[in-house]
Amino acid sequence: MVHPANTAEPPLRTPQSQAPDLPRIQRPVKRIWIDLDNSPHVPFFLPIIEELRKQGHSVILTARDSYQVCELLKFHRLSCQVIGGHWGKNRVFKIIGTILRALQLIPLMAKEKPDLAVSHGSRAQLLTSFLLGIPTVTIADYEFTAKVGFLKSDWIFLPQFIPDSSAPKAKRHVMKYPGLKEDVYVPRFRPDPGLKRELGLGSRDLVVTVRPPATEAHYHNAEAEVLLNAALRLLMESPEVRVILLPRNGKQAAALERDWRTWIQEGKIIIPDHMVDGLNLIWFSDLVISGGGTMNREAAALGVPVYSIFRGRIGGVDRYLATSGRLVLIETVEDLRTKLVLKQRTATNENDIERGPALESIVAGISSIAERQCLPQSQ
Repeated sequence: MVHPANTAEPPLRTPQSQAPDLPRIQRPVKRIWIDLDNSPHVPFFLPIIEELRKQGHSVILTARDSYQVCELLKFHRLSCQVIGGHWGKNRVFKIIGTILRALQLIPLMAKEKPDLAVSHGSRAQLLTSFLLGIPTVTIADYEFTAKVGFLKSDWIFLPQFIPDSSAPKAKRHVMKYPGLKEDVYVPRFRPDPGLKRELGLGSRDLVVTVRPPATEAHYHNAEAEVLLNAALRLLMESPEVRVILLPRNGKQAAALERDWRTWIQEGKIIIPDHMVDGLNLIWFSDLVISGGGTMNREAAALGVPVYSIFRGRIGGVDRYLATSGRLVLIETVEDLRTKLVLKQRTATNENDIERGPALESIVAGISSIAERQCLPQSQ
């Protein structure tokens, strides 16, 4: 269950801790606003949205047109209102974009009147909620993201592997949930073998999925781009390797297509011309090399060998995965030659993917907080 860290208040009620002999209090429908701010948030929140609705909550959905968010919404047939977009890597423009998006969200949320706002680090939602007095829950799995000035979320949910010493501060509670963020949705995965045929991959191909670093993120370190180029050059030396290269946006795609044109034309590097299911692609890969957190952790959750070329500050989750042997950290070009193992893997049964209590814990925590916000002050 999600549990509070270093708190003097009573723990949030979860279904397991509910007293069975007390009469059930009839509560009004809870209106929970979820803002999908980045691509990984779409698959992450899908099962959370489903479970909250099963419990009788009314879920209000908004999204930002950022990276592949809109494509993922369409892929998963998820209906929501898209407001605002991505303002690039310039810090000043990022701040301006956040403020403008909050100004766009304010009239909508003033009309919707949500009881609780939930996101995986949406700065515009945090600002909007502060101005409208909406209680906030922020879920995070990387402790070194940039702070939003003086704004703090009321509750913060973190994976158990982030140490208290480096955890962000909340107005009320910092909560810990068991496992990883990816444990919320990866167990629902079912492979579709049609993907290999769709991408033109043969049975003898050694498939390597490569995700470039997030060059527009505030935590980006240019060393990751050096490692990306070195990794691609190394992979091109192996005749059996086929690389599936997944740019983060159109600008990055154009640069990669220009730099690696010859190998793309020869079919050694494939950049899909449409969005593909990331989990499915990872499942049918022999290994993954990624400059970002989510794809690394998805591969670890699926049991696929994964190498991280992320060169920002390493967070608690990645340190845990590296220590437990589920993730290999690549820090230098030499590491690529000494640590990278190119061999075909034997896929395990998807039914063997570990199913932990992360989803149940997060949903129970959100539901308990939402119900508290709806209770009269005397309760």
